[in-house]
Amino acid sequence: MTVDTVCHWMEEIAPLSLQENYDNAGLQIGDRNCEVTGVLLTLDVTEAVIDEAISKKCNLIIAHHPLLFKGLKQITGNNYVQRCVIAAIRNNIAIYAAHTNMDNIAAGVSQKMAEKLTLQHCQVLSPRTDQLFKLITYVPLSKSDDVREALFKAGAGTIGNYDACSFNAEGIGTFRANKGAHPFVGNLYERHHEKETRIEVIVSAFQRAAIEKALLETHPYEEPAYDWIPLRNRSSQIGLGIVGNLTEPETEKAFLQRLKETFCLSVIRHTPFCGKPIQKVALCGGSGASLLPAALGTQADIYISADFKYHEFFDADNRIIIADIGHYESQGKRF
Repeated sequence: MTVDTVCHWMEEIAPLSLQENYDNAGLQIGDRNCEVTGVLLTLDVTEAVIDEAISKKCNLIIAHHPLLFKGLKQITGNNYVQRCVIAAIRNNIAIYAAHTNMDNIAAGVSQKMAEKLTLQHCQVLSPRTDQLFKLITYVPLSKSDDVREALFKAGAGTIGNYDACSFNAEGIGTFRANKGAHPFVGNLYERHHEKETRIEVIVSAFQRAAIEKALLETHPYEEPAYDWIPLRNRSSQIGLGIVGNLTEPETEKAFLQRLKETFCLSVIRHTPFCGKPIQKVALCGGSGASLLPAALGTQADIYISADFKYHEFFDADNRIIIADIGHYESQGKRF
């Protein structure tokens, strides 16, 4: 298989459109047409990782953190990033990063953390509001089942834990076929009335192209009518962080001890105890200080993340415990 094949597989799992605007996920170095001899998975790309890939004859590295966050103005080997780029190119090693796009999917890093802590009834902590569209189209009554099923098969109509969701209403469509047209129904130059079904489905932004392709391939009309309407609804499946509940409440000390053992931590930086049991847990893998307001909004008892600055700990305000377990520890250990 080629590097391009692997890239497509990765992007079926974590589409690049889901990355945050500051990120640089995707193929960073390498020839898409190159045949893959082996794949090395890593949290970060370092010179040691490049050396390991060479020794194991892996010509594709898939990392969580991008090696290149911003453009390089020179490649002279002055720092580890430049040296990694030079070594990768010299040894025909491709480098691919799946970063915040992987964080934003339902089965991302935060969900894996939640599973290790056996959280129940999990929901996205900070859902995205720019990821949903409503597709509306009008189909002849006799073909509405075919078009609807094609849309479902392409991924349309998924809302939370439900799929095949749609709204349908019958009405009358009118049109007149003019010179050069090849109408599915009706005659040239005659106004036609056709019984039609108005089909409405919800579509995730990253699926839009595939679903539009399925619509156009299945719709019987030569010029199908359809509308894309952007929605401000929160996406229940896309976003950063997770919030969920413990099966049974635990004391603050007992839960922190379990957290420490689960992620093999030597230390946890945390705010003072609030003097109440831990029941609802919010978490975010990696740097998640910016999601503290969201965690407070869920009335979680503890928020687990990393990279809190000194003054940010005071924002807990005795309403929640902040547990900073470390960036690497939240993403790289015990997974």
